[in-house]
Amino acid sequence: MYVATILKAKGSGVVTISPLATLAQAARLLTGKRIGAVVVMEGGQILGMLSERDIVRAIAASGAGALERPVNDVMTQRVVTCSLNDSVDELMDVMTEGRFRHLPVVDRDEVIGIISIGDVVKHRIAETVMESEALRLYIANS
Repeated sequence: MYVATILKAKGSGVVTISPLATLAQAARLLTGKRIGAVVVMEGGQILGMLSERDIVRAIAASGAGALERPVNDVMTQRVVTCSLNDSVDELMDVMTEGRFRHLPVVDRDEVIGIISIGDVVKHRIAETVMESEALRLYIANS
């Protein structure tokens, strides 16, 4: 299974935020959209990723005042992306090794989606169930 399959099933909406938005604004956006991360973009370019973990770390380090800091102060700047042709197995490896829970999907230098570890696990489980059922039917009909 590939990223293209996952995006087709979940949709390709991407939530983005300005690097100058405050962490409070970002927290409201994450809560309102019921998501765990946003892509930080400016002028069509990915500058970083901001996750709920990043916000929690900033508050733990600086207290509630951290919520007035701009997103670009605490975002993850080294963004790893994936493409439509990447396999679920490749994604699992990249996400596990890098400890990423979200990867932007890029096609022709444009962000066209975002894949979460939950999306990957959900589709991997569905794939495993289908394989198991096919084996069960094969054995039953042999």
